[in-house]
Amino acid sequence: MEDEIACSGFFRANAEETISCLEKFQEGSGLGFVVGGLVEAPYNLIAALSNPSSWLEWLSHISLKDKIRDLEAAQSLIRFVYYGASWELFFVFLFLFLVCTVIGFFRNSFMWGAVRVLEAINNSVGRFFAWAGLLMVLQQIIIIFMQRVFAVSEISLGVGMTVTYDVSWWSEELKLYNAMIVCMCVGYTFIQGSHVRVDLIYSAISYRAKRVIDMIGAIVFMIPAAALTYFYGWFFLWRHLVTPKLAASDASKDIDKLLNKARALKFNVETIGFSPNGFNAYFLFKFLLVAFTILVTLQAIAFFYRSYLERKEGPKSEGKHLDKDQLGDAQSELVAEIH
Repeated sequence: MEDEIACSGFFRANAEETISCLEKFQEGSGLGFVVGGLVEAPYNLIAALSNPSSWLEWLSHISLKDKIRDLEAAQSLIRFVYYGASWELFFVFLFLFLVCTVIGFFRNSFMWGAVRVLEAINNSVGRFFAWAGLLMVLQQIIIIFMQRVFAVSEISLGVGMTVTYDVSWWSEELKLYNAMIVCMCVGYTFIQGSHVRVDLIYSAISYRAKRVIDMIGAIVFMIPAAALTYFYGWFFLWRHLVTPKLAASDASKDIDKLLNKARALKFNVETIGFSPNGFNAYFLFKFLLVAFTILVTLQAIAFFYRSYLERKEGPKSEGKHLDKDQLGDAQSELVAEIH
């Protein structure tokens, strides 16, 4: 037993020493920072998966009014926020992406499987949240009907549990439905080819050149833009959910210094509206912003893989495994294809 403890302590000490060396190596140069981050990524991934309570313990101690009385739970929440938009997390995902990409280069069936899974996620999420458009139209009809015909100042909805708010609250809530469609259907719309594309040279170049442009666009434009938005959007979200506030500048601080805030940490969900009786759950928009960046990143990876495979396999593979909606009308299908 003593030998096992000594052995465990030996490996823990070696791991800590290795991480310390990597951190010093990362401080040297930009290339050293990237290489050190990638080398450290497997260790960080294993550490996170093997110790979920260190960053998920707070889920069992959620209290929207009082402080998080359990210190360990409060510290786990700070770790969750800190590492949720950290360089450590970035390099973990970059490491996984590189590993999957290398495997896919040698086994195209694996890469096609990744394309199908990632596109299925965006298609499923998009098709579900597309119904928000119908809810938005129906709610607007109810608002106009109740306000103009019955001249009521409040509207109650619900069966069993009734929700009553001012008319202005319901009117402003329509923005949430619109945001759901924009943020949650972005990848789905991309897959269906429904985004507006400004074509200057794309249609005039060869099939393989198009695929190269698509690959470059996914890696150089889509992923970096989504990642940058995510890193700031993450702290933008949590800054309106907890106090003391945790800002993007905190990501550059030592985690041990942030853990000192744990004793005073509590949930303080933003409930301020633009008008006295208006919609007061604007923190939901911040959740949508984070979800938007994640869906864009997943679709960018799927698009990069698809473009590579279509370029390698030739025109016969164009649209392979593509789950596009069928409108059921030939003329409508043609119009959709043109646009």
